[in-house]
Amino acid sequence: MAETLVVVSKIKKMVKEQGLRTGLDYVEALSKKVEGIVTESVNKVKADGKKKTLGAEDLL
Repeated sequence: MAETLVVVSKIKKMVKEQGLRTGLDYVEALSKKVEGIVTESVNKVKADGKKKTLGAEDLL
């Protein structure tokens, strides 16, 4: 398993509050999705070359 980028306990708590369980594959896929979103934001900011800080406007 790659590095987890989400707080697993918080995700599991949120899902449990809805009466469901969280599979490990869900947490892994969610973390991978977060990694992709961050990578896209970084690439966008680097390509623009005008700033060094990611902001909400950089989320795609």
